[in-house]
Amino acid sequence: MSDALTLVRTGAVARLRLDRPALHNAFDAALIATLTAALDAVGGDPDVRVVVLEGTGASFSAGADLNWMRSMAAASEADNREDAIALARLMRTLDELPKPTIARVHGAAFGGGVGLVACCDIAIGVPGAKFGLTESRLGLLPATIAPYVVAAIGTRNARRYFATAELFDAAQAQRIGLLHEVVEADALDAAVDRQIALLLKAGPNAAAGAKRLVRAVAAATDRDLLDQDNASLIAALRVSAEGQEGLTAFLEKRPATWATSEKDAHV
Repeated sequence: MSDALTLVRTGAVARLRLDRPALHNAFDAALIATLTAALDAVGGDPDVRVVVLEGTGASFSAGADLNWMRSMAAASEADNREDAIALARLMRTLDELPKPTIARVHGAAFGGGVGLVACCDIAIGVPGAKFGLTESRLGLLPATIAPYVVAAIGTRNARRYFATAELFDAAQAQRIGLLHEVVEADALDAAVDRQIALLLKAGPNAAAGAKRLVRAVAAATDRDLLDQDNASLIAALRVSAEGQEGLTAFLEKRPATWATSEKDAHV
C-alpha cells in the first residue's frame, strides 16, 4: 500500500484503512490513486469476500486535503477536470466493486468522505460521527459524489444538504439513509463483525451480485424486459454450482461449503 493507506487481511476479509490521521484522512491525488488501485486489487482477488473501509485517528475522512485544494485552485480548468475524473473513478470503483463493502464510520465524514460512505453497501457509524456536504461554502458542489449520495439519501434530502452545506449527526444520517446502523463506539467493531459474519454465510456470487441486481432494478424503465432479465438471472443461479450447493445444503439441513462461522468472521 502506502503511508496513506494500509491493507489488513484476515481470512476472506480485507480492511482498507485510510491512514492520514494528522490530516483527518483527507484526500489528495495520491490517496485517490492509491485507494482506487487497492480497490481494483481486492476486487479482483478471488480469496476476498468482504471489504471493510475504515480510517485511523479522529475522523473517517474530512474530504479534500486543503493543500490539494489550494493547488487545484491554481490549476487550469482542464487539469481540474482530469483531477475530478480521477475522484469520480474512485467512487465508481467502490460503488461497483464486485465484493460486498462495509463502511466503518468512527468519526467525521465530510465532502468526499460522505461519498465513500454512500458508495459502500453497508454503513455503520457511532453517535459522535458528524457529516457534511460542505462544498457550497466554497462556491462548489459535490458533483462527482452526487450520483451515490443522491442514491443513498434521496433527491429531497440532497437538495437540502447540497445547498446548505449544514452539518448533521449520526442519528440524522441514519434517518435519511446514509447510515444503516448507529451503535456506541465500544460496540462498533462487534456491529461490523455481525455484518461480516452474515456476508460470509451468503453465497459469494450472490452476495457480490446483489448490488448489480439492485442497480439494474433501479434503472429499469421496461418492466417486461426487467421481468425477462430477472427470470433469466434466477434460472441461471439455480443451475449454477453455487445455487445447487446452496439449495442442497438447505434441503440437507447443513451449512453450505462456503459458509464461514461467526466466530471465524470476527476480525
